[in-house]
Amino acid sequence: MKIGIACDHNGIDLKKNIINYLTDNNYNILDFGPKNFEPLDDYPDYAFKIGEAIQNKKIDYGILICGTGIGMSIACNKVKGVRCAKVNTIKETRLTRIDNNANVIAFSKDLSFDKIKRIIEVFLTTPFSSEERHHRRVEKIMNYEH
Repeated sequence: MKIGIACDHNGIDLKKNIINYLTDNNYNILDFGPKNFEPLDDYPDYAFKIGEAIQNKKIDYGILICGTGIGMSIACNKVKGVRCAKVNTIKETRLTRIDNNANVIAFSKDLSFDKIKRIIEVFLTTPFSSEERHHRRVEKIMNYEH
């Protein structure tokens, strides 16, 4: 499983901690930047990199971090084939995998690292539902993309 991760200037240190955590747990991580603090960076650039990596099947899942997670999720969802959910809780994370087959999550840099670790683990281990209604709904979303 390949996991891509990116952030804006708000998430540099947190991204490094997440990479270390995931690497220690034997996940294959691709860092889409930025590598260092860049106060004038634009979060859409990093969200698009993750989205395009999903679209081109270079990664299986993506993780995005910014001040709130909102901007990253909006930008990433502009890439065809991406279903990015802005999550704050374990419940939201579990349901977006089960119901929506989300392939990217975005969250705020303000969540505790312990909570982020639990969110990521739930995201990476929760399977998409086998219920027809969820498949039908995701297919409708994918078919609507232009």
